[in-house]
Amino acid sequence: MAGNTKTNTKANTETHTSTNQGSASHIQIQQLFKVMVDNGASDLHITIGSAPGMRISGEIVKVKIPPLTADDTKRLVYQILTEAQRSELEKNLELDFSFGVKGLARFRANCFYSKGAVAGVFRQIPSQVPDFDALGLPNVLLEMTDVSNGLLLVTGPTGSGKSTTLASIIDRLNKTESGHILTLEDPVEFVHQHKMSIVNQREVGVDTLTFGNGLRSLLRQDPDIVLVGELRDVETIEAALEIAETGHLVFGTLHTNSTIQTISRIINVFPSDQQEPIRTLLSFVLQGVVAQQLIPKKGGGRVLVQEILRMTPAIKNLVREDKLHQVYSQMQINQEKTKMVTMNQSIKKALDLGHITREDALSYSNNPEEMQKILGLNK
Repeated sequence: MAGNTKTNTKANTETHTSTNQGSASHIQIQQLFKVMVDNGASDLHITIGSAPGMRISGEIVKVKIPPLTADDTKRLVYQILTEAQRSELEKNLELDFSFGVKGLARFRANCFYSKGAVAGVFRQIPSQVPDFDALGLPNVLLEMTDVSNGLLLVTGPTGSGKSTTLASIIDRLNKTESGHILTLEDPVEFVHQHKMSIVNQREVGVDTLTFGNGLRSLLRQDPDIVLVGELRDVETIEAALEIAETGHLVFGTLHTNSTIQTISRIINVFPSDQQEPIRTLLSFVLQGVVAQQLIPKKGGGRVLVQEILRMTPAIKNLVREDKLHQVYSQMQINQEKTKMVTMNQSIKKALDLGHITREDALSYSNNPEEMQKILGLNK
């Protein structure tokens, strides 16, 4: 069934862009953006030697036009760059930014060089911030933010919907809290309007020269809720912990595949002589971690699965005492009360509902041996 959906999707893509001409020189990038939106593609890939590719339901589908030349890729990418952005790309050989196409959607872009030619990947961002309830996110995520200060992390691989989850939580807080929401992003993705809160969104390279500069001035801007974006290094992790410690609710993301791996990554990014105080600080300020991924859905689309870790007194103690190996079993105790869930439990629920295949359940599990036991495959 999934295979048939993929074939139909590809046929739709080809219909919109098919051509008998011998080159792709007539194609405009705005046309490709429209094909993206019409086919529900998450990403558009522009690179030399290949027809444009679109990621639909997690798989790359190529548009039915001839392979792009170096002139084609440069022309297409440069159609949406300002003069300043062109100069920056040519100087630094890569460029991150976001932009909107009126009446269509917003996009996040990364432009770069491949084989000496200009290339780019464009991620579609919905023009409207996704509604928390419409996404089907669990209410426990809102419970974890019902505090005056702390740190909540949403983690997962690239393309797992981290930004979407965070945007929906921020939007809910924007509707219900009277405060100042401040984001520091590289680049800005979802655009939030002022609702009950005032929202300021700062883009690195546009609204502040560097991530470090933005972090250093952040606490002087009277925020209540802060989105730091990606916690990419010691500087950003240390800043997020400090901002949370000083009485603010902080959100951030990491490219980690499980909640326990996230805590380990944060601690291990610091020198060994600093790890004990970091463990103690983390046990006080961390409210929870959500690790998520998107799994191909039967019949097309993708299914969100989430591992949810909350900082109960028992887990706080395990973090302080450097006993992370015991956290996983602790997550499975009294789950009706704590509302914690492991990744395998979330995947199994999606399987039981008939949303995903057994093969994908095993493939996407971060603990395959346990999943085999759950599915009764190792008897």
